[in-house]
Amino acid sequence: MRGFLASSIGVTCAAALALPLTPPAVAATGRPVPGAEAATSAALTAGPAARRENAGPSAAGSTQSLPLTPLTRDRAADGPAEQGLSRRTVRPFSLVGVVWDDPAAELHGRVQVRTRDAATGVWSGWQDVETHNADHGADPDTAEGAPGRLRGSTAPLWVGASNGVELRVTPEGGNPEPDKPATTGEGAPGKTPASGDSTKPEKTPATGDGKKQEKTSTTGEAAKPEKTPATADGTKPGKTPTTGEGAKPEKTPATADAPAPTPTPAPASAPAATTALPTGLRLELVDPGEAAAPEDETLAAARPGALQPETAEAVAASTANAELAAAGATEIPALGKAETERELLTLRGGELTAAQKAKPYIGPRPSIVTRRGWGANERWRESRFVYTSKVKAAFVHHTATGNKYTCAQAPSVIRGIYRYHVVSMGWRDIGYNFLVDKCGRIYEGRAGGVAKAVLGAHTLGFNTNSMGIAVLGTYGSKKPSASAVKAVARLTAWKLGLYGANPRGKTYLTSGGGNLYRKGKNVRLNVISGHRDGFSTECPGLQLYRKLGSTRTTSARYQGR
Repeated sequence: MRGFLASSIGVTCAAALALPLTPPAVAATGRPVPGAEAATSAALTAGPAARRENAGPSAAGSTQSLPLTPLTRDRAADGPAEQGLSRRTVRPFSLVGVVWDDPAAELHGRVQVRTRDAATGVWSGWQDVETHNADHGADPDTAEGAPGRLRGSTAPLWVGASNGVELRVTPEGGNPEPDKPATTGEGAPGKTPASGDSTKPEKTPATGDGKKQEKTSTTGEAAKPEKTPATADGTKPGKTPTTGEGAKPEKTPATADAPAPTPTPAPASAPAATTALPTGLRLELVDPGEAAAPEDETLAAARPGALQPETAEAVAASTANAELAAAGATEIPALGKAETERELLTLRGGELTAAQKAKPYIGPRPSIVTRRGWGANERWRESRFVYTSKVKAAFVHHTATGNKYTCAQAPSVIRGIYRYHVVSMGWRDIGYNFLVDKCGRIYEGRAGGVAKAVLGAHTLGFNTNSMGIAVLGTYGSKKPSASAVKAVARLTAWKLGLYGANPRGKTYLTSGGGNLYRKGKNVRLNVISGHRDGFSTECPGLQLYRKLGSTRTTSARYQGR
């Protein structure tokens, strides 16, 4: 399930700056090079290609990018060879992913990794990496999705502090080397969770004609492909939801991802067809770095390479939230409902109707950890902030990074995802507008101000006039924590309330292009939707998707509806 991203990657241009799709205008910040870090900053501002350095671990983070090679097999194999890396010692890392040259190419196969714990020296079992990740991304035909800057990629997988790695990528139709059973990102032994709609008990879904689905590449949970999910309105898969005028739903237009007619089965004696792997496969080993103590302004001078709170980029990211918290704050504090309503009049009073001023429907502002709070190195991203015109809908995601993290590690996980998105994949910043951990803490995502309509790269085709909220973890077979679900409800009650949106309502968004809706189609969606409602994908995982109904109700209640 791939999105329509840009064509094959060329030489990455230096610090390409995205422009807004709709007013208001972009607010830009400068990017001066601090004297003490001139060499490092010059490398990081040279664009994604230059930023994929193989420097050793540092407080500022690093990425080891290792090209894959064909794996030697004792038995004869037909078709494309399995690729990977033999077991080896590497510099410390905590997050892994695989990238390739052409962002429009799909990886039809299985990616498995095992790692060595840096503290104990014990090797993990094989873990599956979610291969379908292009559905998270900038909309087609936007500056961020421009040719020459993006790479195809798997989802990132959090493995914790490690110093050894082994990888294998098996083409679809090929057979991996016999070994111990793979474990998924959730830690369960190689068992395939099924997908389906949000109402039926979880079991392996059948196709429309009652036949079992064929296996495809394994995800971070070793999940089987699901059939095209129902839309947010409950319409049948593969069709556009009915509009408010009662127009008949139209058929989903044919896309590059549309399934081909069922081929004639090969004779039993013939080997299964093997799909070629994308070119330029590389393993990305990400060290998320450390978060410098924001209150210690001397830390950067004392330890070169540490995050520097005084940089222009860091100041700009903090200033974007100046209406909500003091400059340099690591957390935007929670407010009561009455205080939040007064704040709404201050922030958006000029845009509210008389009725909205008399009875504002908005939930109490939740506590939000700022980018400074989770230790974002602001030099990694592009310096400009890009905005859309409003926030009409929220798309809920899971990060597919697995569930083997503690809440204390959540900032490190976010820094790892951030670096992977920018350095490895070529995005201008982390794709999500907000992230939520299993303990219910909310984190600021893409820079530009948590109360503002920041343009993200989270739901390919529907980033304009929406926001993306990602729950850290993988939720195909594992249920999300009650704390995380409550946090999503609290966040949407507040942020959607700023723009007058009803969490239990419907809205229209114009598709930027994808595998469910053609570009330009006006699509009716739930105000709180799952990623799969706008794109044929398993995200946000069946178990998290099933929670969206109660999330809408709770969010509306927080707003006073």
